[in-house]
Amino acid sequence: MFLTRLRGKYVAVEGVIGVGKTTLARMISQRYSMPTVLEVVEDNPFLSDFYEDIEKWAFQTQVFFLMSRFDQQTAVARALAQCTGVVSDYTFEKDHLFAKLILKGRQLELYEKVYTILQEQVPEPDLVVYLYAPLGILQKRIIARDRPFERNMDKNYLSVLIEAYEKHFVKDTPSKILKIDTSSIDFVSNPDELKSVLDRIEDSFR
Repeated sequence: MFLTRLRGKYVAVEGVIGVGKTTLARMISQRYSMPTVLEVVEDNPFLSDFYEDIEKWAFQTQVFFLMSRFDQQTAVARALAQCTGVVSDYTFEKDHLFAKLILKGRQLELYEKVYTILQEQVPEPDLVVYLYAPLGILQKRIIARDRPFERNMDKNYLSVLIEAYEKHFVKDTPSKILKIDTSSIDFVSNPDELKSVLDRIEDSFR
């Protein structure tokens, strides 16, 4: 039943840094035998510098992400063309959300022009699973996974991201949105809680 409902669908998992997007995307992929498209984060050569000095390195960091994310959309389109469905740990719109927070003036104007051209060529997810957790929990998860380039992340930057995501997902979108509060669940080590999350995803396609 699960496979029938998700077959040929594009499911994207979204949320703030450290909320568990990639982990859940991989679990969905395994459960439903769907290919994954996972965001390239650690390959961004500007990311460590960005967390040290956001204003100085914002444009370089964002342009790298924009082109990387757009390039990955070919894999999404290919999977959809083959009717296998696909699950991703981000949406292309995420790039625009981040850019509006960190770019200003002429840099933002140039970014907007390029983004608009690229966005028209990108498929929209059938379902966005929006994972949420409050600031304190996200900080603990980020510390626990201990990625070197995240060690100097500004707490205020994380707070701004949380607010931006909340505003983003209350607006009308072409995709169906399923919001899941992960602050009190553990779908990694608790099979029952994972099943509950997967059941909610299945119900979204009824």
